[in-house]
Amino acid sequence: MRVLNVEPIACDLGWRTISYLKITTDEGIVGWSEFSESFGNPGLGNLISALRPYVVGKDPLRIEALTHDLSALLRPARGGVNRQATAAIENALLDIKGKALDLPVSALLGGPVRDRIPVYWSHCGTYRVGRYVEHLDVEPLRTYDDVKLLGKHVRDRGFAALKTNTLALDDPEVANRANPYARAVQSTGRFWDNRIIAEAEKTMAAMREGAGEDADIFFDINFCLETEGYLRLESALREYRPAWLELDTSDPAALALVRRRGRTPIGSGEAIYERAGYRPFFESQSMDVAIIDVPWNGWLESVKIASQAEAYSVPVAPHNFYGHLASAMSAQFAAAVPNLHIMEIDIDGVPWRDEIATAPVFEDGHLVVSSAPGWGVEVDEEALRAHRPRTTSEVPWR
Repeated sequence: MRVLNVEPIACDLGWRTISYLKITTDEGIVGWSEFSESFGNPGLGNLISALRPYVVGKDPLRIEALTHDLSALLRPARGGVNRQATAAIENALLDIKGKALDLPVSALLGGPVRDRIPVYWSHCGTYRVGRYVEHLDVEPLRTYDDVKLLGKHVRDRGFAALKTNTLALDDPEVANRANPYARAVQSTGRFWDNRIIAEAEKTMAAMREGAGEDADIFFDINFCLETEGYLRLESALREYRPAWLELDTSDPAALALVRRRGRTPIGSGEAIYERAGYRPFFESQSMDVAIIDVPWNGWLESVKIASQAEAYSVPVAPHNFYGHLASAMSAQFAAAVPNLHIMEIDIDGVPWRDEIATAPVFEDGHLVVSSAPGWGVEVDEEALRAHRPRTTSEVPWR
């Protein structure tokens, strides 16, 4: 079998662009993967296209050899979009191999550990404020009483866990500094003040009251504060018992300081590449949960990172706020690794997500892992191409 073509296809998902990679072979098997150009990596599709000559004509079943060659080619600028381009190709090749062998991707290594994945409703409320609501068939959140009702709605739908951000309903200006999605369109500093803390407390208190005392509530402040701010926020929120405080920093020692001084578990790692990137964070004992992005790192590398984390007694959680294909990719990862904690998934999304790829199936707050070959997802290419992205002037960067 040989690769015939490598084709990125961009798709409009409302306030962001999601892209699919289609790899065709001379035996008629088509492999798909999903990647994102809206999470700090514009131009990724062009880079993947530039790598086409290094992939066309190769044996798609020799995945490690092919990705090793790509990594060697791109080694002078390791990580970043170079890693993501390699990962997108790797992930599409895995879909081909699974289909060729009539096996789900999780069975290619040692078989799945589990067939049901605990998940949390991500960006709960975040997409129901500001510029996102126009793309969704939901009522916007206007008050913290609305947040309480949303928390109850999550539990009524069978989900035991959710993640939210600082919603800033009483003080909208705070969203520009404390909500990572608002920050994408308004550049501001990364410093805390009491207005940010107050709005974060209101958000967490309302979610806790609505979702109940036994709900796992994750609170995401992402890249938006420095170390002092993370410490101040953890101190303010700990009474509401967050399941973890999610934050990101490039400094393992700073993250370890937050974990050491606080009482709230720390989840981090969504923007880290490869085992070499995670190693100093594990060595400094800075994470309670390692968050791994499968589209960024590639499925095989993500499994290796999870194995590395296990050696440090750290559980893992897939970073997954993308479309349905990426959810299937992350689900196959979650099925394969022994040290899974929980999986992220966006429940709110544009209506046409379900037209493009097979929607996930949930039972009692768990995602049911597909046993179909490859990622177990059918991609409707006609629907995918029907939702071409708008120009960058029409859509905020993220």
